[in-house]
Amino acid sequence: MAEERGRRPGNPQTRQEILEAAMESFAAHGYGGTTIRAVARAAGVDPALVMHFFGNKDGLFEAAIKASMPVALMVGALDGDASGIGERLVARYLELWEDPRHGPRLSAVLHAAAATPATAALLKELLGRELLAPIARRLPGAHPEVRALLAASQLLGLAMIRYLLRLDPLASLPAGQVAALIAPNVQRYLTGTLSLDEIAAARG
Repeated sequence: MAEERGRRPGNPQTRQEILEAAMESFAAHGYGGTTIRAVARAAGVDPALVMHFFGNKDGLFEAAIKASMPVALMVGALDGDASGIGERLVARYLELWEDPRHGPRLSAVLHAAAATPATAALLKELLGRELLAPIARRLPGAHPEVRALLAASQLLGLAMIRYLLRLDPLASLPAGQVAALIAPNVQRYLTGTLSLDEIAAARG
């Protein structure tokens, strides 16, 4: 059967263009406001091709999460002297949120995760496998998994207050000043002394 006129066939470049359109839609309209048909229209392809590449909307969103979360850049911030891990990690995290390309996509991911349990489960699995586990493997001290989670809780809370809820004065402070305020606590989580009571509380 002939392809629909004006629609492009499936290939790796087309897949990437669909994914780009999906990320733009999720960032602009959220999970609930994004449809397969709208993404296909924005990418100039047939909706069936979106389904071919990603299966369904959840599959498309999972791929968009993976593409929107620059985990390699976050993990790479751990390279270097252990005494500066907190400063490098927080600075990189804020750079990504301040970036006009990455920031809206990160915001869309967190909004969607807060809105639907299925999306939260996707994000939990991705963060655990591709960000928290690599961070834990690079930490020198005991309890690396707990340390990574404590640092993540600090960073996610920061994103919620500064970029999603936009609560002042934290939302209006320069990124460098925020990094200087937050980094010492993240450093303590990652490499400092944690009491057994803190570990037990973190594990619940």
